[in-house]
This record gives sequence, C-alpha cells and structure tokens, in this order.
Amino acid sequence: MALRMWASSTANALRISCTAKASLSPAFSLSRCFSTVLDGLKYASSHEWVKHEGSVATIGITDHAQDHLGEVVFVELPEPGGSVSKGGSFGAVESVKATSDVNSPISGEIVEVNSKLSETPGLINSSPYEDGWMIKVKPSSPSELESLMGPKEYTKFCEEEDAAH
Repeated sequence: MALRMWASSTANALRISCTAKASLSPAFSLSRCFSTVLDGLKYASSHEWVKHEGSVATIGITDHAQDHLGEVVFVELPEPGGSVSKGGSFGAVESVKATSDVNSPISGEIVEVNSKLSETPGLINSSPYEDGWMIKVKPSSPSELESLMGPKEYTKFCEEEDAAH
C-alpha cells in the first residue's frame, strides 16, 4: 500500500498519468502506470502474449507478468520441433521471487526458441515484447487466437486482478 501511495505521489509530481492519452503513441497503452499493454497483440489470462504474423505466432510473457515476477534470473525453454497445446506449460521462468510455469496461449509446432534468453534472461524484464520473446509457433488451430483478449480487455483484466489482491 505504501509503495502504491509513493508511486502515485511520484507520478503526480512528475505529471505522469495512469491513463493512455491521445498524445501518446497509439502503439501502446498503460495499465497501473507501469505495465505496458501493446496494441496488435492477443493476451491470455495466464499473462502470456501472442503476436500472429503470417504463418508464425511469437509468444512471450507480458510486462504485467514480468513486473510481478521481479528480476528474471533463469529461463527454461523447449526444443524447436516440439509441440505446444493451448493452456499447457512449455517452459518456466525463475525470478528472485519465484519460479513460474509459462503456458502456451495456442496450440502448434515450435519452430524457433529465443536462445538469447539462456545467456541473458533479464531480456524478459527489459524488453518483454521485443527481445524477451520466448518461442515462435506455427499455429495448428489459428481460431484459438479468437478466444484471447485484446489490449483493452487485458488491461481491464489486470486492473481487476490487482484490485482483488
């Protein structure tokens, strides 16, 4: 609670708003002031994101998830050529706070794994939507993407989840 009050007063002093403004780039919006939610991605309730481009979908954990995990120190990923199932675990992220399974928001064949994460797991913290991606999948059922949340729905989901805790 004290941290939220400090963050709120600091944001006010710096004239930072928690709401997305028209003057901000339309490529992102803010949730809880500090978690970024990008347009053009789909989100799972387990806090993974999917970027579907052509025949490949890139998957990683959200900024909200990495923020709650804290400093990521180790990432366990599968081998390319394997498969993932919607809702099934494909790896794990170990932080200074906890170890968490990472679930796939969609089913498909793993075509690429971000090998940079084995040497630099902190990329998940510093760049969760770009350099910190985890796997690339050839979706076996692209219609599964339709059941995932868009940016506005995910932002609302995170706000409601945080309010409940």
